[in-house]
Amino acid sequence: MNIQTIIKLSIKRLEQEGKLLTPDAYAEAFCREATRAGYKVEDCTKLDKFKLMLNKDFQDELKKYHIKTISEFTHFLISKLNRTIPSHCSNLLESQTQFTKRVLQVIEILHNKEATNLSKKCIGLLSREPSSVDIDQYRQLWVNFITTYDDAFLQRLKLLGDVDSKDLRKTIENLDIQDIGAGQTDTIELSKIASLLVASLVPSIASDINEKIADLSQRIQKDPSLLENSTVEDDIKSAIFLRIALDKASVKEMIESIDGVLDKLSLRLIEMIESSDSSTIEIQKIKKELESYSESATTNFAVAHKKLYTVAIALEENTQALTKDLKKHSSEVGMLSKKIEFLEQELARVKEESKEDFLTKLPNKRALDEFVNIKEAEFERYEKNFSIIFFDLDYFKSVNDTYGHDAGDAVLVAFANILKKDARSMDIIGRWGGEEFVAILSETDVEGAMAFAQKIRNRVKNARLMYQDRRIELTVSAGVSERKVHTSVQSTLKSADEALYKAKKNGRDRIETK
Repeated sequence: MNIQTIIKLSIKRLEQEGKLLTPDAYAEAFCREATRAGYKVEDCTKLDKFKLMLNKDFQDELKKYHIKTISEFTHFLISKLNRTIPSHCSNLLESQTQFTKRVLQVIEILHNKEATNLSKKCIGLLSREPSSVDIDQYRQLWVNFITTYDDAFLQRLKLLGDVDSKDLRKTIENLDIQDIGAGQTDTIELSKIASLLVASLVPSIASDINEKIADLSQRIQKDPSLLENSTVEDDIKSAIFLRIALDKASVKEMIESIDGVLDKLSLRLIEMIESSDSSTIEIQKIKKELESYSESATTNFAVAHKKLYTVAIALEENTQALTKDLKKHSSEVGMLSKKIEFLEQELARVKEESKEDFLTKLPNKRALDEFVNIKEAEFERYEKNFSIIFFDLDYFKSVNDTYGHDAGDAVLVAFANILKKDARSMDIIGRWGGEEFVAILSETDVEGAMAFAQKIRNRVKNARLMYQDRRIELTVSAGVSERKVHTSVQSTLKSADEALYKAKKNGRDRIETK
């Protein structure tokens, strides 16, 4: 086999795999074909040589990313170098730790014993510089909690009123409980006062939340009876004074900023007046004469009229100069406005390129494309089979038309939660776009994927999706495809999409495969 044959086989491989003829893709295909043909090409072994120059930790990390080209290797090293900035990493880590603690404190007061205990343990863990093993262990505990959590116990309250498993406060308020004791009434009143107090400590003018205020708010919200404690009264006073001080400091910064703008404007006006013509000198003379005016002055009306007329002309000329100057600055403002508009468009574009769907918080299509490529790499290298399922909510447009777009958004979030709840940790769930979702099931054949899709279909059909006290009836259709029976991952995706179309065409609320 000669080099021309290897080149042809490389191009043919790219066509079969549905890949573009880019330098990186061609280099990878060429090296694979050259290896199969028994040729040793120096350029094909450069990446392996570079990998061997790294320490064992870096080599192990490289295996996780399935790096195949020099370009990917370079991007990996750049990202590692960027993350080695000490101040940035420490600041980011500190912010993430504080954020995690606040989330855990919120979970701690959400009336669930298991979640509260686990939150307390996690807060203790974050206070002692945990290892990655510790963090993974507690992450798994949260996964176990979410997987095994069952709110069926709330159904026992149906005898006393309506039960809303999504809103515990609403459920309690709906219960028909008579003869509430005086002590309970006091507790309820303290809870209301605690809620009002915590709301009053929320940042108003100053945007930043103070840690002391946050800790006090969390303590009072967790135990409203602390309001009867004299020592807490001092803490509340201190928190109020601190809140006022923060707001004052924020107002002071705003005023200083405004003063700076006014100073610049004043200097500009003075500069204009000083650079004006002789009419300004005439105004200054009139001012001096007015200051020295007395009843014995002999200035007649004609002279005063002439001087006032001179003032009017000077003001008119200065106004025209000011108008001209403002027009000049107006064009500069227009240019700045266009720049702001361009930056806003760039921001919108960056948001669209984000890898997380803003509504459901699932991976979006861009992120799913990357996951699919990773699964494809595992399939090619290790022959790990996987299946792809396309889900589409039936008659979703009618939900928006009947109940409004807010209800439609609520339905999309609810369906995303159903998918996340039933998926395994090794599976990938994402929003493909609109009302269409995708599930990538690792090491799963078509029979297993069909079973998963059927399980989701039954859950959706039996779900009590409530919006403003109205139940929304909903069904879902799905198309299933298995990787190992197709020539490429693009063919697998196309097959799943065609199966979904078949399910829609055959009446919806069904699962199909090709």
